[in-house]
Amino acid sequence: MIPSRSYNEQILDETLKQFWGYDHFRDQQKEIIQSVLSSNDTLALLPTGGGKSLCYQLPSLLLEGTTVVISPLLALMKEQVHELNRRGIPAAYLSSEFDDEQEELIYQNLKNEEYKLLYVSPERLTNRNFLENITDTKLSLIAVDEAHCISEWGSDFRPSYQNIKDFRQAYPYLPCLALTATASVKVMQEIQHKLDFKKTNIFKKSYRRDNLYIQIRELSDKYNHILYYLRSNEKSGLIYVRTRKEAEYLSNWLKISGIEQVDYYHAGLPVKEKQIRQNYWLSKNNYTLVSTNAFGMGIDKDNVGFVIHLSPSPSIENYYQEIGRAGRNGQNAETILLWNQSELTQIDDLMRSQLASKTDYQKVCSYVYSFCQIAEHELPEVFFEIQTNKIQNLTKISRPKIVSILRFLHNQEIIYLKESKGMSSLELKFNISEVESLGKKDSFFVEKLSRALDGVATHRTYFREKKLTDKMNVDEQTMRVRLRELHEKGLVDYFDGNSAGIRFLMPRNDKELQNKYWNLFASIQKNKLQKWEEMKFFIKDASYCKMRLILSYFGEKETENCGKCNYCLTSKMGTSDREYKKIIFEALMRSPMTLDELAVHLKFYPKDELLEHLKILLDKGQVRMLNYKTYTL
Repeated sequence: MIPSRSYNEQILDETLKQFWGYDHFRDQQKEIIQSVLSSNDTLALLPTGGGKSLCYQLPSLLLEGTTVVISPLLALMKEQVHELNRRGIPAAYLSSEFDDEQEELIYQNLKNEEYKLLYVSPERLTNRNFLENITDTKLSLIAVDEAHCISEWGSDFRPSYQNIKDFRQAYPYLPCLALTATASVKVMQEIQHKLDFKKTNIFKKSYRRDNLYIQIRELSDKYNHILYYLRSNEKSGLIYVRTRKEAEYLSNWLKISGIEQVDYYHAGLPVKEKQIRQNYWLSKNNYTLVSTNAFGMGIDKDNVGFVIHLSPSPSIENYYQEIGRAGRNGQNAETILLWNQSELTQIDDLMRSQLASKTDYQKVCSYVYSFCQIAEHELPEVFFEIQTNKIQNLTKISRPKIVSILRFLHNQEIIYLKESKGMSSLELKFNISEVESLGKKDSFFVEKLSRALDGVATHRTYFREKKLTDKMNVDEQTMRVRLRELHEKGLVDYFDGNSAGIRFLMPRNDKELQNKYWNLFASIQKNKLQKWEEMKFFIKDASYCKMRLILSYFGEKETENCGKCNYCLTSKMGTSDREYKKIIFEALMRSPMTLDELAVHLKFYPKDELLEHLKILLDKGQVRMLNYKTYTL
């Protein structure tokens, strides 16, 4: 049993200052840390940017032993370990990308008590090598990041999070700290139950953000609104879009329109390019990234002046986390969500087109296993190329439904689904010493290949075609054709990194697939629709403070109006004809403006109502047209 120790505030303050350079803790951080240091199981709900990671990183320095941090995101593990080491805090992570030698070195360092923190994925908790090595390590704390992933009530559910409870039972004396940004009352209860908390112990900061101006704008011409906004704004910001294609198109359109400090970001970019764009944005004070929701997790930039949503988020949780990246320095920041009715209808149609019936689900599952020739209880250890258009042609099921089912199987860790381009891989299915028995053509190619591709003679090797073709002095198409020929002959197992593909992670079990997993898939689909309906209500409702709606959604009932959203400001300023005349006159006294520029300047007034009042003022001769679209006094 770890003894409960008392740490006075001076020790905590000095540690914070020495390693992080801060003079003060943020709200509730100190209380959470003291709870952890007192060996209490603790659930901490801190909004995006609330400093969750500090709540286990600082205690790890004061406790004897190593803190095990369980995280679902490898990129976040790498980033945090790099940052901790930079601060002089010894930390490491375990990843499947490491070879046996690299893993062994980490385990040896652990046993020598050289790390204060070790980051692992939840899947690692059932790895035999990990479990054997960790028994020789002195542990101090179990920290569970993104703890909401343990809840089945949502699309972020990760079955591997169920492993944590079993891991805890092997170390009953270790306290557990669970952290998440957003969770309903139901999810909070489930987290504590599934992590085997000894007693309820929750620290929950209010979701209220007093420095955010929340704008919800109904517009058809969104691009021009964003353009005029960026022209009048010199702060760094984020523009969230729904698709990769839209991220690229809007970014390029803004550049053509004269906005130089802008670029796009999405999951399809090469890793190095993503890092370059992310770091550039982090280092600038007046740069805008147009991004899918792939950007933002673990990003710590405190001077984000605005967050714009080109389209609505799929849920209030997503929306709140994304706008929460604005104004982390406590200064006022703007959040702008753009929408129109036709787009809501399109999203409705898209979401319903992705709703798969039980028959659809069964057909896709059956096809995947049949195509890969996998029998009941079998678990092959190879990658299979798979094309959704072939599944579509055979099953007559729409592509969105097929993708939805495959992504579900991926999220449940039944399969690993590779959708984007990546590295190819190759494994020889024969002993390299027998290469001459293959025939002249094949043996010559394989010998040339083994010289160009280090390690292929002994194990599966990952590579990029461009580098390999340069070494072998052949064109890329020829090499792909030859590798496919060898694959079809059963001589190699080749996976083309440019193709979609799957690897099976669990033996085939039709009974579980058709019952347990179908029921889970059906409830996730239903929950997704419900969250979208709640998001639509939030967008369209014009009779309630937007911040209060968010707080109510997260269970905070006794709240006051924020005074900074559409509803609050238009209620305060009034919407009479006299009021509109006054604000339009005040704006045009500064300079002539187009309707779009007026809409940006008078940010809390609906664009269509501004147009109607401009027409009235034009008819009365109180406003005139400077040219065919610019208004002046």
